[in-house]
Parts: sequence; C-alpha cells; structure tokens
Amino acid sequence: MCSILGFCGAKGEEGQIREALEQTRSRGPDSQRLLDTGNGWLGFNRLSIMGLTESGMQPFVYKDKVTVSYVDKEKKTDRGTAKLPKDSEIALVCNGEIYGFRPLKETLIQKGIQFISDSDCEILPALYQEYGTEMFRMLDGEFALILYDVKANSYIAARDPIGIRPLYYGKRGDGAYVFASEPKNLTTLVDTILPFPPGHYFEDGHFVKYRDMSKVEKVLDDDAESISKNIHDLLVEGVKKRLDSDTPVGFLLSGGLDSSLVCGIAANILDKPLETWAIGMDVDAIDLKYAREVADFIHSNHHEVIISKEDVISALEPVIAALGTYDITTIRASIGMYLVCKAIHEQSDIRVILTGEISDEIFGYKYTDFAPNAEEFQREAEKRIREIHMYDVLRADRCISVHSLEARVPFGDLDFVNYCMAIDPERKMNRYGKGKYLLRKAFENDALIPESILWREKAAFSDAVGHSLKDDLWEFAESQFSDPEFEEGIRRFDHAKPFTKESLLYRTIFEKYYPNQSQMVIDFWMPNRSWEGCDVSDPSARVLSNYGESGM
Repeated sequence: MCSILGFCGAKGEEGQIREALEQTRSRGPDSQRLLDTGNGWLGFNRLSIMGLTESGMQPFVYKDKVTVSYVDKEKKTDRGTAKLPKDSEIALVCNGEIYGFRPLKETLIQKGIQFISDSDCEILPALYQEYGTEMFRMLDGEFALILYDVKANSYIAARDPIGIRPLYYGKRGDGAYVFASEPKNLTTLVDTILPFPPGHYFEDGHFVKYRDMSKVEKVLDDDAESISKNIHDLLVEGVKKRLDSDTPVGFLLSGGLDSSLVCGIAANILDKPLETWAIGMDVDAIDLKYAREVADFIHSNHHEVIISKEDVISALEPVIAALGTYDITTIRASIGMYLVCKAIHEQSDIRVILTGEISDEIFGYKYTDFAPNAEEFQREAEKRIREIHMYDVLRADRCISVHSLEARVPFGDLDFVNYCMAIDPERKMNRYGKGKYLLRKAFENDALIPESILWREKAAFSDAVGHSLKDDLWEFAESQFSDPEFEEGIRRFDHAKPFTKESLLYRTIFEKYYPNQSQMVIDFWMPNRSWEGCDVSDPSARVLSNYGESGM
C-alpha cells in the first residue's frame, strides 16, 4: 500500500506539496520522493511489496524505451526531490497491484522495452506509450495512478474498476487539478474534495468511463453445475493471484463464510501455515470461537486480539480521522478492523493482508432477503457495487493502510465480479432458506473449511466482534448530547443529515478533520427502506426480523 499525489499545475510550492504528501506517510513509510515535472508535481510514499530494491522506487520516468533510474550509484541512496530528466516522455506514480503483469512485461520486452526493477507497476509507462488510454481496459488489478505525458504536457489519472485503491481529487481556483490517495492530502490544497469515480480515467479536464462492473451486458443462462464450477474456480484464482508478494502475507479471519473461504483456499494453495488474525470483545465476542475452529481446521498460526469497551471508545476518533467518513455502519465495523490491524503491525512483520470484503454486495445481505423480486435484487447489487468504494472498500483500505499494511480483496477480482454479477438474479435470491447459497454450494465438495462454517449464517462484522461494541458506541453517543443539543446539532447539516445521537457524534468528529466535505460520501449506508421489512432506523442487520441465528 502506497500513497500518491499529483499537483497538475505549475503554481504549486514544494513545501506545501510535501506537507500534503506527508499526511499519508503511514501508507508508504519506506521512502518518499517528490518529482518536479516542470508543470506540476508527482509525489510518492512507498510501502515496498513487489520489487523491493531502490530501482523499484517511484515516480517512474520513462524515455527511449527504458525506465530512468534515480539511484545514486556512488551514494547508493534515494533522492527525496528530483527534477524531470531532460527529454523524458512519461512520468508516473501508481498505488496498485497489477496481477498477471509478467506476461504483459514479456510482451513489452519483445517490443524492445527495457526494465530496471521487478516492480509490477514499472510496466505502466511503457503500456501507456504503446496503447495510450486503452491500457486501462487491459489491466487486471487494484490501482490508482497519475501520469504526466511530457510531450502532450497533460496529466492523466485513473482508478481501478471497483475502486479498491483510493483516489480523490479537487480543482483549484487557478484551474489546476490535484489528485491524491486520501482526502487528508487535499484539505490544504483544494476547497472541495471528491472521490475519483472507479472505472474511469481523467484526461484534459474530463472523466471517461472505461469499465462499469455493475453493468451486465447479458444475463448468463448457465446451468447450476456450471455456475458452481465457475464461482469456485474464479474465486480460487482470485485468491491465488493475491498471494504473490515479496513480503509476508497475513489473513483476517472472522469465522464467517467469506473470510473463512479466503483462508481455506489460501491454505490449500500454500505449502506453509497461514498467519490468521481474529478480534473480539472481552465480554461477548460472537465469532472468536468460529475463527478458532477454522484456524484449527486449516492448521494456521492463529492470533486473537481481545478488546474492551475502553479500547472501542478510545479508537473512535482516530478511526474517523483515518476513514474520512461519517457513515454509521462503516465506522462501527471499522473499530475492530482498525484495532486488529494495529496489532498485526505492532506484533508481526506482515505487510499484505487478505480480506473477505465484496461478497455481500454480489450475493446478498440479510436485508436483500426482503427484495420483492429478482429485478430489484439485481438493481440493489448494482448500486452496492457502484458505491462500495465509499463504504466497505474504504473501511478495509483505511484501517489496513493506516497501519502500513496493504489490503488485497479476492472477492473483488474483476473476473469473479464480472461473472457473478451476470448470474441470473433469480438464482442469487434467497430461495433456499440460506443466504449466499450459490457461494456455499460452490465449495461444498472441497472440504477447505469445516462444513458447519460453510453453512453458518454470519453476523455483521461489527456485531461479530461483540454485540456490546455497537451498544457501547450507542451509549457513549447518548451521553454526549442532551435532547435539545441533539436537535440543535442536526440543524447544522443539510446533506446526509444525522438522525440519531450516534450519527451526530460521528458527523461532529468527521467535521473536525474534514470540514464541509460531506460530499465525499453519498449518504448513510442503509438497507433499502422502500422494501417491506427493511424500513428500519439503524443499519445493523440485528434490527431485521430475519437476523435469526446470525448473532449466535
């Protein structure tokens, strides 16, 4: 996980740009470089994952079919500030993992292009030189990048189709655009901060959509056996891709279906025990026992992090500061993830974390059991995939990156998402008395995880850490405002107006760090309240009538 910044205009001051870049040093603690392009700046904070040598340091500068090395051969050091070398053609910074980059690299080598590192991202300037913006449709990966085309004197930015890697932007009064990994990089540089839309690239002041993962060209008519095989094989491949790392890999294991499958698949691929991590409250953690059951089954080196009410309340403000959101369910679910990643950072040498996000958006939540028909189910899935970069993906990115770790999301594999979104929604609806039936069915013969876990109803992550976590946050929020103070407080806001004391508390903390930037998140994540059974005033699945054994 790294951080990038692009100041796309000549009027930026080096001190101001460097100070902005410094705000996300935790994303890339290994080294930092700022490049003066002559018409703006490119900045990079590096967390070394692939291609660990100094020659893999960015920005990459490309000329005459070769990447320019910044390494001082005499001093063997990396220069903190550099100027664009004469006659350069392309400069680029990228926070990303490009899966399957080696075949692309080999194709480029056959075209006479030379590379100086093992970094997956080093292929990007050469790809742009060969294919222009068509390159974005060729990439299988999680990325956010900013590119300066020297000859055209223009900047191009792009983000992966799901938005797993973060990117934000704003426009200055002088017309210059600024792009960066997180809002905190931009608060002193622009007035209004917006999320860069996933699946788009930016060129000459315009956004161009190159891929829409929510759009289904044609509903699949595959039979049940083919669907199971394809779900199985594509997810296995998605996990396999994400095990490629030059640094140690760890796994978040909640004991629910999604994270357990990721761990079970990885354990079957690797020839050494996984490092798995689970977290729970000290009084009523639901999932710790299930995570332990999975860990014993796959023979992982398992670690448990136990937290208290005091830990939860103390983490609240730093979590919101890291997230850049006021959303209720995102914040609740982030407390546990933030604290377990803090422990991983402090207690291990792990740098890459595999997680189980994006399964719910495809196969359904507890509330999508109430979808009135298949069309509505699919429409909801499309909405969730389009917006996930503001919710669960944001949570995973920030909670992990703030502790100098990199998140990888196998359920977000582009081939997997593309296929599963095209499955007939009638088949994905809960017609079987068991949510996510197709996903469970696809792995029933592998014995990768205990059968009891494969068919277990999973609790929402914030509840699974412990029902008391949500209750502790609610009680703390209630103590912060009297009823008159609450009524006065909510009148301050027009967009995403708080509607409980808990939501007002989160918004108040958010405004402390990101004043007047609520537009970065479209609204509160909530079940589809237009559906019968979903007209609730809290996002937790616990309030739904079908929650049943999920919290047991």
